[in-house]
Amino acid sequence: MNADAGTPPAHRLFEQAWPDGDFRFFQLGHVVDDVLAAASRWARAFGIGPFHVLPVLEQHVTYEDEMRSLQIQVAVAQAGPIQIELIQQHCSTPSIFREWSNNGASAFHQIATVTDHYERKKAHFETLGYHVVAESDAGKFRVAYVDTSADFGFYTEIVENHLGFLTRLRAISDTCASWNGVDPVRILTRDGYRVPVEQRSGDDGRH
Repeated sequence: MNADAGTPPAHRLFEQAWPDGDFRFFQLGHVVDDVLAAASRWARAFGIGPFHVLPVLEQHVTYEDEMRSLQIQVAVAQAGPIQIELIQQHCSTPSIFREWSNNGASAFHQIATVTDHYERKKAHFETLGYHVVAESDAGKFRVAYVDTSADFGFYTEIVENHLGFLTRLRAISDTCASWNGVDPVRILTRDGYRVPVEQRSGDDGRH
């Protein structure tokens, strides 16, 4: 029994140290055509939330041997030890996301792992016959997408370990662990968040 009767016990799925090990998956990514609508459906159907919706970002990715600029928006929420990521591409540029579109339905796209040994992890997959088909460099850490779809039905995302990135993920995980069901979809702003218009219930949506 918890020593403090007023404090609920921590959910067992959040108790294990994270991330733990080079091969541990921390995220499942889905490509969607409407990130706000998809986040709302996930929250209603599975009780996962709140989804943190990031602004549309420009991502520079090497794809098909060319550097391409993509307009990407993501929403993320923690579901036990795994983060759910919803990805919407806001441009028509060819990419691993654009080719995966499922005519409006959410389509499972990738699993992600964090590594301290980025080049070694890429070499591991390439030795097995899988190829890096897209790669981005945000300046602070690198991300590679390995085409494992023929054998597993999805891409494998390799994320280079970076303290700032993991700190943000931990903050999202902590918020989701203590979520009380309020504002399941949260569009992040500089001073907090706002909620989609259809989610508002008499307030101005600012928090």
